[in-house]
Amino acid sequence: MIKEERLIDYLKRNYKNYKTLLRNGSVLVDNKVVTKYDYLLKPNQEVTINKYNKSKDIKIIYEDKDIIVVDKPYNLLTISNGKEISLYNLVSEYVKKNNKNNKIFIVHRLDKDTSGLVVFAKNIKTKTYLQNNWSKVERRYIAVVVGKAKEKDILKNYLKENKNHYVYVANSGDLAITEYKKIKENDKYTWLDINIKTGKKNQIRVQLFNNKTPILGDKKYGCIKYKRLCLHAYKLVLLNKTFISEIDF
Repeated sequence: MIKEERLIDYLKRNYKNYKTLLRNGSVLVDNKVVTKYDYLLKPNQEVTINKYNKSKDIKIIYEDKDIIVVDKPYNLLTISNGKEISLYNLVSEYVKKNNKNNKIFIVHRLDKDTSGLVVFAKNIKTKTYLQNNWSKVERRYIAVVVGKAKEKDILKNYLKENKNHYVYVANSGDLAITEYKKIKENDKYTWLDINIKTGKKNQIRVQLFNNKTPILGDKKYGCIKYKRLCLHAYKLVLLNKTFISEIDF
């Protein structure tokens, strides 16, 4: 049972890398991230360590002086919401091993439940260039959807988001364009190769749900029970380089 004491004292007794855990937002008290050394623990509070608490948990696909491309597992945020560890935390820890002054910069994001390729910039110049030219970057996904889909299609919808962060198709809003072609199918599911032309929040999930072919495992859009969301960002083409990630479902 937790006794009343400083969080730092509790961590020192139980974890050798307690400073890193605190710095990277890996320490949760009652499911909320705490980073203050002098945080006072109270009896009956629960201290947990997020399972993604070490940079060795990430898979580096490519790295040079300007970018680092990593393979994000599902069930991991790209950037922290203040309550749990993120891919950004892990990659930041990784680059700082060589030099504590090294930095990374967010270029784009994947949903927490989506796995696959994410690129971080290592300097502001590269971050700005990539974001200004992001529409030219080829981004491909594999999705397993429930039901039968056409051989190929281009989905064009206007999307809006309500106060509960639920994105939906509307008559006006942000235009989302998603192109796909069928890879294979069986009696229940269809495998799609997806090329997104815009980068709106949840756009693939929302548009496929609206298309009556929700993604297998999408609890938010479709409520289809499965072990995970079957959406994987498997290909990125940028800066004259092509990056491929193996599909893990």
